[in-house]
Amino acid sequence: MCAQVLVADDDLRHAEGIRRYLVADGHQAVVVHDGRAALETARQIRPDLLVLDVMMPRMDGLQVCRTLRQESDVLVLMLTARSTEADLLLGLNLGADDYLRKPFSPRELMARIRTLLRRAARGAPPGLAERRQVAGIGVDPVGHHVTVNGVQIECTRGEFAILAALSEQPDRVFTRTQLLHHTRGIDRSSTERTIDVHVMNLRRKIEDDPRRPAHLLTVHGVGYKLAP
Repeated sequence: MCAQVLVADDDLRHAEGIRRYLVADGHQAVVVHDGRAALETARQIRPDLLVLDVMMPRMDGLQVCRTLRQESDVLVLMLTARSTEADLLLGLNLGADDYLRKPFSPRELMARIRTLLRRAARGAPPGLAERRQVAGIGVDPVGHHVTVNGVQIECTRGEFAILAALSEQPDRVFTRTQLLHHTRGIDRSSTERTIDVHVMNLRRKIEDDPRRPAHLLTVHGVGYKLAP
């Protein structure tokens, strides 16, 4: 499973170590170093999982978790140097999915992350087999066709793979690398530039004005999303 993980830790070396282990395990990782940045970045990129240190400047991890839980069901794994049961229960009561005390081994961290992602995947609805409708754009993964306002359009396999991924989670931002993951079985020579070309071609087919897209949007510095 390729997941997008946001790492929030004000210890730069520690955060970079976590990022490297995540990448080695096949995930995408974005790193920030304070609570305010964690909250803003989570809102922007909508990660699958947030690895969240409790003690951070500007806004601590508990505040970040409390705020995000009012807006999102993102998985949260909290990290803390505190060791009391009261601290652990506070984090879990605020909505954290798991809690890991420092110091911990990288193997333990990655095992916790895999467990959380597997648990979430088992509980996810079978959306891949369902027809989706996003702002007049219909995607049928079983019939492998796309409609725009009820009119069927022709898509290449690469274009369809990207649109199917985006339509499964409307308004979520996907990085180019994540979209590459969805097209790898179709064209193993694909590059991030290939994703840009597919998106450009899709806009010609689904947008009223491809130069001013209203649905298939670019999130600068991150990737693409399909706006509902």
